[in-house]
Amino acid sequence: MKMIHLDQKKYAQVTASIGLGLAKAMIGILIGSSLITICWAGNLEAAQKLPTDLTELSLEELMNIEITSVSKKAQKLSDAAAAVFVITQEDIRRSGVTSIPEALRMVPGLQVARIDANKWAITSRGFNGRLANKLLVLIDGRSVYSPLYSGVFWEAQHTLLEDVDRIEVIRGPGATLWGANAVNGVINIMTKQAKETQGGMVATGTGTEERGFGSVRYGAKLADDTYYRAYAKYFNRDNGVDASGKEMADDWEVVSGGFRIDSQTSDNNSLTLQGDIYDGHAGGTYKFASLLAPFSQTFDDDTDISGANILARWKHDFSQSSDMALQLYYDRTEHNEALVEEDRDTFDTDFQHRFALSNQQEIIWGLGYRLTCDDINNSFNTSLEPDSRDDHLFSAFVQDNITLVKNRLRLTLGSKFEHNDYTGFEIQPNGRLLWTPDERHSVWASVSRAVRTPSRIEHDGHYNYEVIAPFTPDNPTPMPALVTLAGDRDFDSEELIAYELGYHVQATSRLYVDIATFYNVYDNIRTVEPGTPFLEISPTSAHIVQPTVADNKMDGETYGVELMVDWRALDWWRLQGAYTYLQMQLHTDEDSGDIYTLNLEGLSPHHQLSLRSSMDLPKELELDMWVRYVDNLPYQNVGSYFNLDLRLGWKPHKNLELSIVGQNLLDNHHPELLKSEGEMSLSSEVERSVYVKITCWF
Repeated sequence: MKMIHLDQKKYAQVTASIGLGLAKAMIGILIGSSLITICWAGNLEAAQKLPTDLTELSLEELMNIEITSVSKKAQKLSDAAAAVFVITQEDIRRSGVTSIPEALRMVPGLQVARIDANKWAITSRGFNGRLANKLLVLIDGRSVYSPLYSGVFWEAQHTLLEDVDRIEVIRGPGATLWGANAVNGVINIMTKQAKETQGGMVATGTGTEERGFGSVRYGAKLADDTYYRAYAKYFNRDNGVDASGKEMADDWEVVSGGFRIDSQTSDNNSLTLQGDIYDGHAGGTYKFASLLAPFSQTFDDDTDISGANILARWKHDFSQSSDMALQLYYDRTEHNEALVEEDRDTFDTDFQHRFALSNQQEIIWGLGYRLTCDDINNSFNTSLEPDSRDDHLFSAFVQDNITLVKNRLRLTLGSKFEHNDYTGFEIQPNGRLLWTPDERHSVWASVSRAVRTPSRIEHDGHYNYEVIAPFTPDNPTPMPALVTLAGDRDFDSEELIAYELGYHVQATSRLYVDIATFYNVYDNIRTVEPGTPFLEISPTSAHIVQPTVADNKMDGETYGVELMVDWRALDWWRLQGAYTYLQMQLHTDEDSGDIYTLNLEGLSPHHQLSLRSSMDLPKELELDMWVRYVDNLPYQNVGSYFNLDLRLGWKPHKNLELSIVGQNLLDNHHPELLKSEGEMSLSSEVERSVYVKITCWF
């Protein structure tokens, strides 16, 4: 046994040395290529015969990309009276990211941290954590947040990255159009129409952490103005490591597939039908509370993740200034984690209508209904009563876009009206003002109210999350103390009043700058309030119970600045920089005994920096560099860190692309976020990795 242990250790050292050698070699190759590129700069314009998608669009055209998430209608990015960032398909391809969470690191104002090899904490403007509950995420208009925790299980969100047209990210409230839980932001992932993905595509690759991945897609024409595509995808990601470099049990493996059909049934009618299915597992190491010594259990387990969805959307155009849309979807998810097993069915219908009230006014209004049904398998650590429940959500919204001065000043007023089964009736109004003194400058301001409604577990849950050993400073009694957290049927919605001010400027034909500032005032934030301890005697043990209960005894403020700069330095070189500053100040009521929730201040970095460089080299080569800085998290004892990702791509033929990507190249491994208070799954560290990829179109 001793000899086997030594061989394994030696093998791990050799493997690490090989990985480090590959990373160093790649850095050398890429830096050398960059230096050669600079030397050839004078002849580069003539050498380029086939410009890539990146250079085919001017900066003005990139800023005029149409978005829909801000007003639920098509509008230019530069005309949006909100803090919006768009991740394009070209951004995704050139960055070398292999998942949606990794792509979201591009967005100023978002905090993205990897907890282990398959779990992320993602939020906008603070309150981060694995199940950050103030961010609404949609894929093609289908909500993917879990009502169980009011968060997103990012390990269960799968779509073919090559099919993504763009990801529209709104920082700040989007509740007037999208409803509750769109408190600090909205992420809308939008895939391409089937007409844009005709023919075939095959992609495959392997690497040190991306152990193996592959995808295939094919699209064709079914009839006049009717197109389809279908895809299949598989990936297998390696484990992360702990602080000492020892492998954890958080590997990740998923197979998925889907289809989309788009039909222009007449001049005024279009129909979309699409669906997805996936199945896989996400590993993890868990530490559970136990009433028996040593009063906790640590074990490895796989979370089974599977699901399917189908969505239909019909749009009818009455005229250029009037249209209507009806969307229906069904979503089935199964998330069987060691902590709790959840099966959920969601049925959703959404209708909206846009029309011009006059030459100066445009009205958008809509109605919605959602039914979500869950079935929970309770355990000692987590239980819900009742263990199955049906929840109904009724909603309506109206928004009035008023032109005060043509092409110069526009006012937008609107509100969302919702009725849910937890807090009843909620109103979420919004007012936005956009001033455009000329075509290059835009100044906008907004005031919004948004709410975060209670989750299922905050309302009906019971959570045994810690057992304190006897004869210890925290428990001097001779019996173990079980710390519990119970939901509260009187738990209120968390409330936000947000004030925002922003400025877009097309400074030159090559330089675009976007600045957003905000001041958020929160009320009724969740706290964990202690109750009176009591003795509980069961057939197997006697112990003290220290109860805690969810309450709303916190308020606070957050404020910050988000800056984005897009500079086309040369025809063949694009630079994109981003900086985020965030400050949080939370306060509990005088009668609050909460000792956990104030730690929310320490889960989001104060400063973040990002710089992306994209170069189009001679001989159909592409060189991409991405440097990121993330400030420290003192509460979690997580230090600040720099990250470097590099990608070298080559197109030897217009239908073939080869690339080699290095990620997190500056150190062997580092932590980004540790598990939060009460969480049972342990975190791991992000490792240096290298992978190669081949993509072929036919």
